[in-house]
Amino acid sequence: MTITDPLSRLVSLIGSSLAMYVSDAGIWSYPGDEEIKLALADLVGDQKSIVERACCILEDRDVDVPRHAYPIRFTATHDLDLRALLPRISGELRRQVADLDGVIAADGADATAIELAREARVSTLSHADVLDQLMTRTKSAAS
Repeated sequence: MTITDPLSRLVSLIGSSLAMYVSDAGIWSYPGDEEIKLALADLVGDQKSIVERACCILEDRDVDVPRHAYPIRFTATHDLDLRALLPRISGELRRQVADLDGVIAADGADATAIELAREARVSTLSHADVLDQLMTRTKSAAS
């Protein structure tokens, strides 16, 4: 099924992210990875906020809210620790930026959808930068 409504695309894109999956699945981590856990919790909190706001707008507009489904490839992450997942999550966040640009430029996108997608884009880039910094620090500490 192709989702054409910009807000629905936003809900599907963010609601089915790897970070949301990791949060829902409770991926294991080594003791001492609190910095990573906090960064991921902040990311997921921001993503959930955007999804909830978009869902409320869709409901107000009497548009069916898409149910999110995680890609089957995410199940391969269960045996990985959070440190090992950082590059995958950061990479996915950077790919999401291009998808968010598509939502912003979509035909039929109204001012509300565009503003929420722009907010999601800024947040996504900010969180990707934080995760990249954590990766650099964990690599330096391992050396």
